[in-house]
Amino acid sequence: MKIQYRATNKEGKVTQGVLEAKDVNEAVGFLRTNGMLPLSVREMTSQGFSFSALFQKSSTQDLVLFTRQLSSILSSGLTLMQALNILKEQVQNPQMKQIVESLIADVQEGKTFADAIAKYPKIFNPIYISLIRAAESSGFLDKVLLRLADNLEKQQKLASTIKSALAYPIIVIVLMIVVMFVMMIFVIPQLTVLYQNLNIPLPFTTQVMVAVSNFTIGFWPLILGMVILIGVAYNRWLKTESGKLITDSIKLKLPVFGVLIRKTIMAEFSRTFGLLVGAGTLVVQSLNESADTTGNVIYRSAIQEIAKRVEKGISIGDAMAAFDIFPPILIQMVKIGEQTGKLDESLLKVSEYFEREVDGTVKTLTTAMEPFIMIILGIGVSFLIISIITPIYNLTSSIQ
Repeated sequence: MKIQYRATNKEGKVTQGVLEAKDVNEAVGFLRTNGMLPLSVREMTSQGFSFSALFQKSSTQDLVLFTRQLSSILSSGLTLMQALNILKEQVQNPQMKQIVESLIADVQEGKTFADAIAKYPKIFNPIYISLIRAAESSGFLDKVLLRLADNLEKQQKLASTIKSALAYPIIVIVLMIVVMFVMMIFVIPQLTVLYQNLNIPLPFTTQVMVAVSNFTIGFWPLILGMVILIGVAYNRWLKTESGKLITDSIKLKLPVFGVLIRKTIMAEFSRTFGLLVGAGTLVVQSLNESADTTGNVIYRSAIQEIAKRVEKGISIGDAMAAFDIFPPILIQMVKIGEQTGKLDESLLKVSEYFEREVDGTVKTLTTAMEPFIMIILGIGVSFLIISIITPIYNLTSSIQ
């Protein structure tokens, strides 16, 4: 269980933190063994919902800062315990500060740093833990942490690039849906009453608008229920192997977006694979762990199959060449890396190539989507205007 404590050290300074212990008595004994006088020791209880907790969650930026600062302190020659104690005073995020205090307690108990961070899988992913474990074995923890920080920053940059490309069309689509909903619920019914009072013959487009509006107003609970039901059913189906396989296959075949997804997967895979190999992780293990970073069932299955073939003695490049989902440049760079003994460097270079390709594709996609979205908006607005104005225009024409 987690034990929260406040205690004074040998210098009389009050410190507080969190320990992992069987009970309060064990925590008190541990504190006294380490020369600390307990002031208050109590079991941590789960807290209820609070708005402040929403803003205290550790973000990727917090993790990047933690990793880079720890690397910098370790490279100056200090021990891991000294580095963590210094870092504890520098961390601003309350949750991250609590995690650092827990790491200090675990390392003091004799646990490895990898085992200590493994208790927080939501903060430190399996790749991060695996790299730290390999780094502790090789004695290059500071260098691996520096590489990890660079890798996390590149992941963050890549994710923000993709999000910025998709933000504009998503906002436009959402606004279109909102406008259509407002028109159907509030505007069209008022106009329908007007048209009926004036006994105006309605053109086909206006009749369609009125019919859709009447159906929306009369059956909105049914529509809402169907949307929720379809959403829940889709999410459940998406969690099945067949659902993942079909959706991931469709994603890769999408025009323009499919190419972007493929390049993003290649950038993530090659960078993570190179990082793991460079840290001293076995190639087969590196492949299996990198497979999970792709986020795509087809690529994950292919990489896991490559790992099995490599385990049987086939070279990585030849095993990759058996799958047409891997681009020739990646296969060639892997073969060169195997021949020169610098596989990690080759992989990191090719990951930079794919990152540049993603940037270029995003810029092209953003430029191409703007006129396309404007055309869609123009068609939608034109349909609304024609449907609303045509009956009034016909009436004025008949009066003249």
